[in-house]
Amino acid sequence: MSHGEYSVYQFFKDGSCERVREFVDEQSAAEAFHHYTRSAGALIGFTVRVIITDGGDDTCAEWIHGEGITFPSECVGLA
Repeated sequence: MSHGEYSVYQFFKDGSCERVREFVDEQSAAEAFHHYTRSAGALIGFTVRVIITDGGDDTCAEWIHGEGITFPSECVGLA
């Protein structure tokens, strides 16, 4: 199985975080991002932030509870 360069993290109200995908391709990262930004935890505010990072640990996308997708400003394929 080939690995990608993207990872997805979710951050919780209590300050903890969880890496929910590691070294996946772009499509898998986008699907996970979509899932975790619409999860029950996200809807009630337990999940407060979800990000995608690349192999260089740069943030590629960010969602914040109550604000929606905050980065990038034009987010094709993630909204």
